[in-house]
Amino acid sequence: MKTVAVLVGSLSPNSINRQLTRTLEKLAGGKLKFNYADLGSLPHYDNELWSNPPAAVTQFKQLVEGADAVLIAMPEFNRSFPALIKNALDWGSRPWGQSSWHGKPTALIGASVGAVGTAAGQGHLRSILPVYGLILMGQPEMYFTMKPGLITDDLEVTDEATATFLSGWTDKFAAFIERYGDVALDIAAE
Repeated sequence: MKTVAVLVGSLSPNSINRQLTRTLEKLAGGKLKFNYADLGSLPHYDNELWSNPPAAVTQFKQLVEGADAVLIAMPEFNRSFPALIKNALDWGSRPWGQSSWHGKPTALIGASVGAVGTAAGQGHLRSILPVYGLILMGQPEMYFTMKPGLITDDLEVTDEATATFLSGWTDKFAAFIERYGDVALDIAAE
């Protein structure tokens, strides 16, 4: 079973993006194990803190480094991605020469109540993720429109077509991790 470091770009315990990741986790049972990063405990990025990094930062970097892949689930704020995600990306990329991101197979998803999901925000984030050394899954993209009752409190998907799409997405993400996970190992060995 492959482990996935999950970054949810919302601090709300009722986040629809958190609900979506939990649903994917349930659908991927036996293939993928999700470990959720506590992004709320990370301080604002400050390069001066590396002389004595906060425990939340070292724990975060260990979670990412111990994972086979990364999943970023995010809302869209003002047609961009949340500052919470950027802060986590920056902490994981430092100190210089000790990035936790290099070669990690990564998927980007987002849920919204709007019809276009999080397309603009994901597009913005996709433009910078390669700078961190992440290997980004291009297809299938997921700009998920969350409708009331589509996913129950027990993480059951009530629409058959949606359940099929989400199950297929988890299968493709697992296959992507299998295919590109060796790249991460090769990069780490360099």
